[in-house]
Amino acid sequence: MEGAARRAIPVAGLSTVDIDFAAASAAVTVGSVRVTFIGVRHHSPACARLVRDTVRALRPAHVLIEGPAEMNDRLGELLLAHQLPIAVFTSYRDTETRHMSWAPLCDYSPEWLALTEGRDAGAQVRFIDLPAWHRAFEGHENRYADAERRYDRAVERLCREFAVDNIDALWDHLFELGDDATLGERLSTYFELVRGDESTTPGDLAREQYMAEWIHAAVAGTEGPADIVVVTGGFHRPALIRRLLEFGAQPVESTAPTPEWPAVPSFPGDGAGGSFLVPFSFQRLDAFAGYQSGMPSPAYYQQLWEYGPDRAADSVTHAVVRRLRERGQPVSTASLIGSRTLTLGLSRLRGHESPSRTDVLDGLAGTLITEALDRPLPWTGRGQLRPGTDPVVVEMVAALSGTTIGRLHEATPHPPLVHDAERELARYGIPEKGRHQIDLALPDGLHASRLLHRLRVLGIPGYERSSGPAIGRAPEPIEVWTVTPSVLRLPSLIEAGSLGASCAEAAAAQLGERFTAAGPDTGALGAVLFDATLCGLTELTDHIIDSVRGLVGSAGDPVGLGRLLAVTLGLWRYDRLFGTSASPVLAALTDVTVLRLLWLVEGLRGGPAPADDGLLQALVAVRDAALHAEAVLTVTRTDLVGVFRRCTAADRPPALRGAAVGVVAVLAPHDTVDVVRTVRSAGAPEILGDFLAGLFAVAREQLLEESGNEPDSTYDDENDGAATPVLSLLDELVGRYGETDFLGALPALRLAFAWFPPRERARIAERLLEARGLTGSGSSLLRLRADAEVLARARQAELRVDQLMQQYRLTDAKPEGAEHV
Repeated sequence: MEGAARRAIPVAGLSTVDIDFAAASAAVTVGSVRVTFIGVRHHSPACARLVRDTVRALRPAHVLIEGPAEMNDRLGELLLAHQLPIAVFTSYRDTETRHMSWAPLCDYSPEWLALTEGRDAGAQVRFIDLPAWHRAFEGHENRYADAERRYDRAVERLCREFAVDNIDALWDHLFELGDDATLGERLSTYFELVRGDESTTPGDLAREQYMAEWIHAAVAGTEGPADIVVVTGGFHRPALIRRLLEFGAQPVESTAPTPEWPAVPSFPGDGAGGSFLVPFSFQRLDAFAGYQSGMPSPAYYQQLWEYGPDRAADSVTHAVVRRLRERGQPVSTASLIGSRTLTLGLSRLRGHESPSRTDVLDGLAGTLITEALDRPLPWTGRGQLRPGTDPVVVEMVAALSGTTIGRLHEATPHPPLVHDAERELARYGIPEKGRHQIDLALPDGLHASRLLHRLRVLGIPGYERSSGPAIGRAPEPIEVWTVTPSVLRLPSLIEAGSLGASCAEAAAAQLGERFTAAGPDTGALGAVLFDATLCGLTELTDHIIDSVRGLVGSAGDPVGLGRLLAVTLGLWRYDRLFGTSASPVLAALTDVTVLRLLWLVEGLRGGPAPADDGLLQALVAVRDAALHAEAVLTVTRTDLVGVFRRCTAADRPPALRGAAVGVVAVLAPHDTVDVVRTVRSAGAPEILGDFLAGLFAVAREQLLEESGNEPDSTYDDENDGAATPVLSLLDELVGRYGETDFLGALPALRLAFAWFPPRERARIAERLLEARGLTGSGSSLLRLRADAEVLARARQAELRVDQLMQQYRLTDAKPEGAEHV
């Protein structure tokens, strides 16, 4: 472009087309109408200043903006006195597809400045891009995602040329901290390089064709001399200029003064959806949180927009220090002085008159982080923070993200779901905040519970249940909810409105998506079934049950089947709460699930292996089905006990053997099973803990019960007895272990005893004290001053030191248990 800043091109039927390639706004004159193109990076303060200054200087007849054209009839709504950031949220849904898209706007968004400055200048303001439900946006959640990220060869070359880590540092270096007098020329050159000669996607071509139609209509419908300003992503700018040149090269009939705007595409097929304004937040705008805009640290750029680079740099330091101190991280004055010195040095070294965002972050990191990092500093790369990022770095990034959340003007229209939720919450007396108790036996209570569960399923924040019906537990007729005010409630409801007009309809759609995503996973399907029941969605529950019945016969995962059985058994048993009324369909599903589980469990083989909690929960569900639903099972108790008796063989995994012993003891208490002998046979350190995990999972009440009474059929975790024979045997077995064996067995033993609730563990501890003639509280033995695993590792290290000392004859004592090492 050098040496060819301006060119005059003859145009058939019109005066010359004059193009200024040296200006970012690349003014193209068609007839007596001058079209000024401003290519921007979305959410860039520098680009926002350029848009503001251009519109104020030109006072154009039209301002055309990359944005959803379906909002043109609702610009008055968009220009209400909102507190930014906000977003245009668009959704589309049909029988096969659900698409959602956001077009965020903040104080320093160039598109927002084009809207507000264009309105103040008396221009006709129009969005000119396709609706987000158009196929051109397929796979894109954010309209303003940086297009140049898909064409990054030029960007990578520029990063190498300017010795910066990534596009964010490059952008700050070239534009945010540069001279505004030459900003236009730098932007023009940059976006020409980014677009280059690369072939673009069909989606971009469709969008550019549509935006060009709007520009052509504005030119043809405007009497000159007049100005038109076009604000689009910089990637699209070169293509739109070329399209206008092609348009201007043909004779054009002026239709001034009223442009004939292109039609807005309608929903395809039988789809439904629409666009609504939604509050947005700086956190959602942040590239470090996954947003595709490419501009990280929105709180920093807000300061840059309002106060300039020097005050923005100071605000970064203050925000980081304040956040770290609030979280108990000491930051000394000396560290701040060192950070400031390092920041200024880096700034000068990198050619910045004022410190950039990365200058400040690097200066802070250089003084506040004193240990080697396992991960690169996140601002040297792109995207979300990686697991394992240093906590100080995490807080630094969070401080620059900010906590600002937008707020809509009270006159802003909302989707029907918002109003339905408000009506239903008021109807059933759900408070705006505080503790709320619901009696499920009352009709209004049941309806209130279903409403709250629908909101929970939709992910609406501020509604948390602390007690009530749960999978695999005895029925609780009382639910307790805690309602907490949340600024995120309204945006969540607006976005959930894409699923349906009412809470019931939206929850059914959400659960329908979960049902589809679960596929053949019977455990996930069981969870969906339980939620659908709690939400009172009878039609959906019937559909799920019908579908699941066809999957059980071929299911190969006992863990998933166990979760499904726990759900179906609970719904069948507690029909008065859930309205399932001893459903024969649920009874049949319970039966086939038990049969399939028995077949799978009997086929399990294997040696020592860690206990699988999921498998043990499945065996608990089988036990409960045999105890409480024997009338609907086609397998007899004798045959069921026979399966588990065969599973006590030595070729089964230890946890399965222990569970099998427990099931036999529960279902056939008068049988001649010798539990003590079986436990003794599993006393080796490497298998005892896993064996006990299975045993305790299904039969802890019987086996640690002092009186030897019949098992309690409710399994409500309330018994606190401890059986002398089994407890004494375990005490004997563990007491024989050397220190090395004990430390090796300890993790599995802890997991096994975790099947006992705290009160029962305390009772067992008291029995152990009594057996040794000691007194004291069993609870005191359960409370350690340090984590048990830390203590175990420390003891292993001590033992190893003792062994090394003996090996090198530094002591005469032989460490206990050394012979086992």
